[in-house]
Amino acid sequence: MATFISNNPAATEAIGRLFAKDVGLGSVLALQGALGTGKTQFVKGLVAGVGSSASVTSPTFTIVHEYPGGRLPIYHFDFFRLRDPKSIARLGLDDYFFGDGVSVIEWGDRFPELIPQRARWILFEIKSANERAITFQ
Repeated sequence: MATFISNNPAATEAIGRLFAKDVGLGSVLALQGALGTGKTQFVKGLVAGVGSSASVTSPTFTIVHEYPGGRLPIYHFDFFRLRDPKSIARLGLDDYFFGDGVSVIEWGDRFPELIPQRARWILFEIKSANERAITFQ
């Protein structure tokens, strides 16, 4: 377990960019943390870190965004608005989780039973108005 402290959104993106070096085919990252803790900022850095120039936004209303163009595609999910596992099952998660890219799930803790055992959990916490703790488990 390792914890990093971020003092601004750019630092959170930089942490994601560095972490991108450690992801490979079939990696699954489950992100946990309240609103405003930096989950999407981290994903912006991750996407840039795999070499994609895709514009990253939160998939809260679309449920999943796909970011091609890097050494691996990134599949960015958001479980925040989902209410039951059946609605998630219709997304075909296994095709993503065991496919050709990296799956990143914001609010993965809402349905941990759907997250593969091999997933890396990353916890985002607010420490102050500007400071965030990002813990890799």
